[in-house]
Order: sequence, then structure tokens, then C-alpha cells
Amino acid sequence: MIQAIVTDIEGTTSSLSFVKDVLFPYARRHLAAFIHDHAAEPAVRAQLQAVAETVGRPLTDNEAVAELIRWIDEDRKATPLKALQGLIWEAGYRNGDYQGHVYEDAVATLRDWSTRGIFLYVYSSGSVLAQKLLFGHTAFGDLNPLFSGYFDTTIGGKREVESYRRIAHSIGQPPDAILFLSDVREELDAATKAGLHACWLVRDGALPADPPWPVVRDFRAIRLPDGLAERKLRVDFGPSRPSLE
Repeated sequence: MIQAIVTDIEGTTSSLSFVKDVLFPYARRHLAAFIHDHAAEPAVRAQLQAVAETVGRPLTDNEAVAELIRWIDEDRKATPLKALQGLIWEAGYRNGDYQGHVYEDAVATLRDWSTRGIFLYVYSSGSVLAQKLLFGHTAFGDLNPLFSGYFDTTIGGKREVESYRRIAHSIGQPPDAILFLSDVREELDAATKAGLHACWLVRDGALPADPPWPVVRDFRAIRLPDGLAERKLRVDFGPSRPSLE
């Protein structure tokens, strides 16, 4: 039986455009001023030191800012960048500059799964702080009480098989009792190689031909069974496509 569900954020629970068109530009615009104002704080100083360690040489604060801006433009999944972005986004959420975007179908389904006793987790390249901020400031209210835990790149890269083994160990469930949801093929591939079940969210564009995992347009199309026949997930695609068993 599926005992736990681990979900991605971008393109899965939330609009990819919200992250790319709202959050990323906001962090880029405010990065230099934020570093200037908060560089002496231990949490910020630790991340600036991590930037220098990643580059392999000492950096002034201005050099660190330039490196971070370059990472943003390259869409690098560097942990110190994600940590600093989370701190900047925290101010934006608290100032009411934006709300975290979550699809209505995701909210309704996550709530249903939670009431059914399924443990819910988040795994995103964004920092744990950024994850909690997004789900804590939505048009549907604070969704954080739905989740039992959060994972970011400190546990490993999302395309690395070992990351999913670590997650399974951390939440205390066998891999075949966990379902992973994502919109990224390489992440789903890594998760299934670790023994997890997978479901591919394709919200826009053409559906892939002969996908190796069940494919759905939104969360409402996922039907969790009471049990798993031959360790395969049953997914209801609606009237246009047959169910997989």
C-alpha cells in the first residue's frame, strides 16, 4: 500500500511560471541589497562562505553577489543560492508582495490524502524555508499542516538515485510504499530506480508517447488503491484514456 507521497513543487503542485516569472526575478532584484543589509547575520554569512567554498577561493561580498547572480542566470541548483533565495522570498511573502501559487486540484487532493492518513512530504530544489513559505502563504491559507516533512538539495540532487533512498530511510517507509510526483522525467527515473512508485505530471503540452510511468494532467486524475496489484499504481485518466493497472 502507498503509505507516503513525496511531491515536487514546480510544474507539479505549483505553476512553473510563478517560480520563474515571480520568485526568481524578485530574488535577483533584491539580492545585492539583501546581502548589503544582512551580511553580518550568521545565517547569511554562512551561505556567503559556502559560495566561496563552492568557487574555491575567498570572495568579497560584492564578488559573492556577482557569483550568485550568475548562478541565478544559469539556473544553478546550488544549495547556498537556494538558501539565500529563501531568506529573500521570506521578506517578500511577509510584505505581501506575492502569494505562493498552488493549483486548486493539488490543494483538494492533498487535503483528501491527508485525511486518509497518507503521510505527505515535499522534495524540491528550493530550500526547505522556501518550500514552507510558498505553502504557508497561499490563496487557500496555510497548507503546511498537511505535510509531515520537507527535503531539499541538502539530501542530494533530485536526479540522483541515492537521494530517494535517503528520503525513504528518513521517513521510515520502504521505497515501494512511497509514491513520487514530479513533472521532470529524470527525477522520476531516479526515484523508480530507488524503488519508489512514480507518477508524471504533465500539465501543459503534448503527453509523452509510451511513458514508462502513469501520466496525469492534474492531481484529481490520481486514484490511490487500497492495495497494489503486482506493485503497480492504478491511475484513472478519465474517459479519454484507459486506466493502468
